[in-house]
Amino acid sequence: MLDCVIRGGMIVDGTGADARPGDIGVRDGRIVAIGVVDEPARQEIDASGKIVAPGFVDIHTHYDAQAFWDGTLSPSCYHGVTSVAGGHCGFSIAPLVPDAAEYLLTMLSRVEGMPVESLREGVPWSWTSFGEYLDLLEGKLAINAGFLVGHSSLRRVVMGEDAVGKEATEEQLAAMVCLLEESIEAGGLGFSSSNAPTHNDADGQPVPSRHASRDEFVALAGAIEAHPGTVLEFLPAVGPFDDEVKALVTDMSLAAGRALNWNVLVPSRFMPDTHLQQLSASDYAAERGGRVVALTLPQPMTLRINLVSGFIFDALPEWPEVIKLPLEERKKALADPAVRARLHAGSQSEEAGVMRALAVWENMKVDEVFHEELAPFRGRTLGDIAQELGTTPFDALCDIALRDDLKTSFMPNIPGNDDEGWKFRAEVWDDPRVLIGASDAGAHLDMIDTFALTSAFLAGAVRERKLLSLESAVQKITDAPARLYGLKERGRLAEGWFADIVVFDFDTVGQGPIHTRADLPGGASRLYADAEGIEHVFVNGVEIVRAGVFTGEYPGTVLRSGRDTETVELS
Repeated sequence: MLDCVIRGGMIVDGTGADARPGDIGVRDGRIVAIGVVDEPARQEIDASGKIVAPGFVDIHTHYDAQAFWDGTLSPSCYHGVTSVAGGHCGFSIAPLVPDAAEYLLTMLSRVEGMPVESLREGVPWSWTSFGEYLDLLEGKLAINAGFLVGHSSLRRVVMGEDAVGKEATEEQLAAMVCLLEESIEAGGLGFSSSNAPTHNDADGQPVPSRHASRDEFVALAGAIEAHPGTVLEFLPAVGPFDDEVKALVTDMSLAAGRALNWNVLVPSRFMPDTHLQQLSASDYAAERGGRVVALTLPQPMTLRINLVSGFIFDALPEWPEVIKLPLEERKKALADPAVRARLHAGSQSEEAGVMRALAVWENMKVDEVFHEELAPFRGRTLGDIAQELGTTPFDALCDIALRDDLKTSFMPNIPGNDDEGWKFRAEVWDDPRVLIGASDAGAHLDMIDTFALTSAFLAGAVRERKLLSLESAVQKITDAPARLYGLKERGRLAEGWFADIVVFDFDTVGQGPIHTRADLPGGASRLYADAEGIEHVFVNGVEIVRAGVFTGEYPGTVLRSGRDTETVELS
């Protein structure tokens, strides 16, 4: 007898092949039959009129901490995601030593937008090795999850406080290489790092990986070459890539013998050449035998930023010195006309680069306020408010934020949610240098809603705008990322493969309204959106979501390199 049969659906198998009607039989966590399945089963799902597809694969998340207090890894599981990778951008939380825990905790809060009270209350911080960290998660996850080994964590464990501000000695670099290899042998999926100017720690200093030399980046990338089933992820820069960046990502790929995937490519018709220039890094690498792959968001990215965390603001010239001040001192600085003049000038300078596009203050909206007298400003642009108050848009931003203890949430105007914006982004989706991904789920909890990438993509790109076929879209969020990361027997509906399956209604699939949900440890809140049209989600043959409700089952596997992944060669 089968454990489950999903009957009568339209099977979209993840390979890009045409949809076809049929049944799927499941036994012992595997797909054992596809087509007409006559064998009886303990559970039968009527999928008539529905799409049956592989579970979606999200290879860029930050669920490293959330996994301890929420083994469902919500909301991803509700949006049909059955496998994720975490530990990106150099920000894993293992390996660990006691005197590094507080630094990594506050760094993660600052750079990835996770409430510090949730990290303190919800995470045990009790492990030392990467293997111990993974062992703590075994049997506690609803979906499959693997984690890369982060550069900043390696640096802080090996170098202590010298990780910020100093280059590694030969001995320290050798120790980092050794620790990275130990972590990979214990199951780490590979190596991740960042050199992005937006990544600063709780003290406003560049995160540890940003203090690494070129040789250090390449040496650590090379450490994964001998370990099967490993991957390489890196944030090299923000904005156009110069020749130095292109050479670095190429040399890292060659040293590792792996494709290097980077985050995030944001095509915009208002800056039509930027993404093409960034993609030239892939051509540069290919000419030299390497491989560089960009992750891109299919939907427009909306941002909600505030002056408490200061994230994004501190990527502007002149701003880091103010953002790193203690809160009360920061408020005094923001009230000083001379400081304001300096900050405004920095935001409009040539040095601001592509970040200058976010600092068009008059177009920025007030999204959320916390003081009742500010309620009339909600949903309005700073330009409109400034005209009413007889001030400048930038002064309006500072004045509102100060009245609100800097907690006000502002939304930069990021166009692209019209048909032309979607069409422009769609031009890269079939480019072999690009993969759809970069959800950042689990991070920036008060800032972005890209955690709903999969359902937003199916609704916005396929059903509403018909920019690509359903079969192609499913392949791009299942088999394509699974193959880049070498996930064994996941990402397709095929006999003998793991039964990671999603059943959805194509007519209704999508992302529900964005709202704030106070469900984190310590009473903290996060942005959230329910999934629509996702009716059943199976992980390793066990149903974990039924009609949008968690079933209480935790069949997820902690994905370990070499055991659950295979090496993806450069050629």
